[in-house]
Amino acid sequence: MKEHNTEIELRFADLDAYGHVNSAVYFTYLETARVKLMGDEFLEATRNNVYLVVARAECEYKRPIVLFQKVMATLWLDRVGSSSFEIAYRLHDGQDTVYATARTTMVCIDKTSGAPVPVPESIRALA
Repeated sequence: MKEHNTEIELRFADLDAYGHVNSAVYFTYLETARVKLMGDEFLEATRNNVYLVVARAECEYKRPIVLFQKVMATLWLDRVGSSSFEIAYRLHDGQDTVYATARTTMVCIDKTSGAPVPVPESIRALA
């Protein structure tokens, strides 16, 4: 899959007592990029009675983000299984500085029954 890039806007409220972006906020940045990807690429799947649910999220922190630093989120589909797929992320400055790498496992759920369903072809085609 091609990489998708989203610029992240830092807010003063994202900072902790040490002046760094709080570690929990990194997950909000990942969510921001993922929702943008869903709006751009996954609309067909979500219109067809499928929820895309985060089953697992992990983040490896590489270096702190401080106020006024540029933050970009780059993401791509890394693995597609039968009813789930993984999105890989890189939070970076648009150049060589990587703040974090992360992954989320998404599970495709039937909106009516709540049971896992196969990954839609429209998502498989992106991998």
